[in-house]
Amino acid sequence: MIYIGLMLYHIINQLRSAKCLYLPPHTIFAPAAAVHHIVWPSDLLLQSGSIWIHARPKSGGPGRPKKKIYHRVHELDRVMDLRKKPTLILQLKSIIQSQRNQSLLLRDLEKQVGFVQKWNFMAILEKYPSIFRVSGGVDGSPPSISLTQKAEKVAGEEAQAREAMESIVVKNLRKLLMLSVDCRIPLVKIELIESQLALPRDFKNMLIPKYPEFFSVKNINGVDCLQLEHWDSGLAITSREEWLSREGVLMQKSGSKKVRISNDGNYLGPFAFRMKYPAGFRPNVSFLKEVERWQKMDFPSPYCNARRVETSDPKARKRVVGVLHELLSLAIEKRLTCAQMDAFGKELFLPSRLVLCLIKYQGIFYITNKGERGSVFLKEAYDESSNLVDKCHLLVFNDKFVELCGRTSTSLCSQAAYPRSPSRS
Repeated sequence: MIYIGLMLYHIINQLRSAKCLYLPPHTIFAPAAAVHHIVWPSDLLLQSGSIWIHARPKSGGPGRPKKKIYHRVHELDRVMDLRKKPTLILQLKSIIQSQRNQSLLLRDLEKQVGFVQKWNFMAILEKYPSIFRVSGGVDGSPPSISLTQKAEKVAGEEAQAREAMESIVVKNLRKLLMLSVDCRIPLVKIELIESQLALPRDFKNMLIPKYPEFFSVKNINGVDCLQLEHWDSGLAITSREEWLSREGVLMQKSGSKKVRISNDGNYLGPFAFRMKYPAGFRPNVSFLKEVERWQKMDFPSPYCNARRVETSDPKARKRVVGVLHELLSLAIEKRLTCAQMDAFGKELFLPSRLVLCLIKYQGIFYITNKGERGSVFLKEAYDESSNLVDKCHLLVFNDKFVELCGRTSTSLCSQAAYPRSPSRS
């Protein structure tokens, strides 16, 4: 009997090594009485004296869960690839303009951008002489970088673009503070997205003091925070509600004609979001029914106090989607990185597993791993060719400046376009 048990033990081990069966380390198929010195777990013993075998189900069988696929939007991925060089151009322009004499010594470039990134900028200098001019280095003077005469002329239009946008920038900053629980956000977190809010460099000293009726800087537990002075109910309207109002949906009465949900998940209702699924996405009937229930479900406004909302309520989870939607709507490119969004988790009461929430609603948001790692797009803000539908004055200026190198590009503004002084890094 012991010989038979050892033979079965050898056969099962061979099957295990061949990956035909999955056996936990403690599980062996053999008659219980075959090997007397082994102490068998009681839950594996049967009345017949045999032992349960835990086998892995065959691949593709009914016991195997379906693999969830995240559909890529290659056009949006391409946007991130195309913006790499324009981002370097805009960053170098800003570095040069931040110098007192509008010129940067070549030896100081490494101090501004680091040793590794310096070589990318050296390639930009060599490739685009129509924008950047390198002078000196011949008569013993150190070589320096400056803008060409044509580039300086175009760069002078940036001040006009920022002046035209100032009212919009102030409004969006007020809306961001209204989204937060206590209507205040640490300045260091606002600096993370200052470029996407089109805030000027050193906005703490240049912009905030100009509007004391809206903003104040307060020290909370040793942290400088931007505080909203007055609540404005007129601003507590989301971009989603503004779009529905333009479509006339919010003006409809409860007894108006019923609107059916379409095959792509879109539904014109007061609590609906615009959906844009990729071409390869084929929803089934049960999925569309679930989307329809979700689209019709009411939820609290993103501008209401999150402490009054029960987090386990499905309406509260839908409100989180509304908060993320509004946060991306405040960005001039309708795009932020996951790290930037996650930085506001405490102030906006965002879930700890933010990426999972974004992936679940891939009809509204899109995460790309191109360029900046984990960038999140608001899909409705881009057309079928993945061009930004509404461009602000600053983005129009950025496009015009980059066109000096002989190429056109979209969505050029980035955090890198704002050089940081060592005191703020």
